[in-house]
Amino acid sequence: MTPTARIRRREAGAAGTWPVHVPMLLQRVYEARGAGSMEQAQPRLAQLLPPDLLGGIDEATTLLADAIAANRHIVIVGDFDCDGATACAVGVRGLCLLGARRVTPAVPNRMVHGYGLSPSLVEELDALAPELLVTVDHGIACHAGIAAAKARGWQVLVTDHHLPGDVLPPADAIVNPNLSGDPFPSKMLAGVGVMFYVLLALRRVLRERGAFDGPEPDLSSLLDLVAVGTVADLVPLDANNRALVGAGLRRLRAGQACAGLQALVRVAGRDPARLTAADIGFAVAPRLNAAGRLEDMALGIACLLTDDASQADEMAHVLDGINAERRGVQQQMVDEAQAALARVDVEGAVPLAPCLFDPEWHPGVVGLVASKIKERLHRPVIAFAPAEPGSTVLRGSARSIPGFHIRDALAAIDAANPGLMQRFGGHAMAAGLSLDESALSAFREAFHEQASKLLDEAMLQEVLLSDGELRSDELDRAHAEALRGAGPWGQGFPEPMFDGYFDVLDWRVIGEKHLKFSLRLPGHAAALNAIHFNGWQDQAPPARIHAAYQLDTDDWQNRRGIQLLVRYWQAAE
Repeated sequence: MTPTARIRRREAGAAGTWPVHVPMLLQRVYEARGAGSMEQAQPRLAQLLPPDLLGGIDEATTLLADAIAANRHIVIVGDFDCDGATACAVGVRGLCLLGARRVTPAVPNRMVHGYGLSPSLVEELDALAPELLVTVDHGIACHAGIAAAKARGWQVLVTDHHLPGDVLPPADAIVNPNLSGDPFPSKMLAGVGVMFYVLLALRRVLRERGAFDGPEPDLSSLLDLVAVGTVADLVPLDANNRALVGAGLRRLRAGQACAGLQALVRVAGRDPARLTAADIGFAVAPRLNAAGRLEDMALGIACLLTDDASQADEMAHVLDGINAERRGVQQQMVDEAQAALARVDVEGAVPLAPCLFDPEWHPGVVGLVASKIKERLHRPVIAFAPAEPGSTVLRGSARSIPGFHIRDALAAIDAANPGLMQRFGGHAMAAGLSLDESALSAFREAFHEQASKLLDEAMLQEVLLSDGELRSDELDRAHAEALRGAGPWGQGFPEPMFDGYFDVLDWRVIGEKHLKFSLRLPGHAAALNAIHFNGWQDQAPPARIHAAYQLDTDDWQNRRGIQLLVRYWQAAE
């Protein structure tokens, strides 16, 4: 059931103007992504869009400035993913920097409260006696919870980046660049980015009110958290987000990150001085996310808020253990999903848009299962699990492919079948929903019908965009180092990938599922180390292959070499 992919080379971009130290290879890569100068390729903080362009920012900063002046109790309500956790930590740390004296973090428990600011979470928060609630990375769809908070006399500020519905919640102020008509030019901010922008605007308001006796608080100290949340949430890295992530990475590499992030980097076995956005996405964020998936994200937020290095280390090790458990649960669920698909795979007829459900699955891991199956099949996938043990309410997590806007697809299903889903929300490539188990069959049919309307054969074949071939003199350590340090790479500004034809000198399977190669460029004597993670398909590779790969450094046992990270290969024609 593994589909074939197609390797397509990117078109060359317009020639740019570059400093002499930028390698020609890197110039070509940047230009293919629309960047023609270092200012465009690696934007700095001075190029950030101004906060006052955000809609609702005046109302939001007035609420916060008044709350600080009156010493009101502010509760920052986070979410149980990495973006929500970092946004909560940025909110708490930032407001304290700006003079707030009573700020408390809070976060829903996935198994107890469900998503976002729910009425049940509001009821629990009542014991804290909040006067102002600030939602981060959620809230735009939390109508009932916000209404419950307002009924208690609390003020509510929503900061979010998710796409809104037709009706906005009854909050006192809303900051969300994706609101209809919002003038902010970038719609790509993550939840943590929105909260950081609110703090930037709040500092200006406090400055105008004369709130600072001495030097103004340095909000750039929060950029390590902004970088982690932005990368983890897979939002496109447009110029504005690259400026934020690049600055955060510089803090992380310089050892200036908060104690919790430094501890998570250590426990993940990464070298902070060489940390990349990919290290955040594949090593740091999963350990933080694991708390919200299997346990309680309150632990992850506490790790990000502590300034005690020993406490941070202790919590990071607990998070590392939870992440190991998460990997085991995930693998079991993926295996079960693969087996279920195999049972319906008649003569290669993989479902056009699989909807997977198992009553024993964990709701915190269905998003990862959907993602893994989507990667293997290159089709939109939704995975469901009971919202809690024994519940008839199912929580679904959807992952999609380019060209199939999953949140819009769910909106179309909702319009045609009112009441089928209890709630839904999300983005183009990822979404969440809930429905009753009795509605699953009807939903499957509606989802398949929607996919049939919008998907065609071309969309179902994965296209790998390559930056072309590398010459033998470019397959060296200097170019690998240049590419590694040239990011931040990510969604919308993808990490460079190349393709080429290689002779297979040797190969072996390691760890039961990874394929280790020794390759050679035809006509050259030097052997190249290569590895294809999860690439073993019970089939020996041929003597010559066409491979799509990334060029990376290889420091195993201090060898200071290079290796090719193979993403896809096929027999050479």
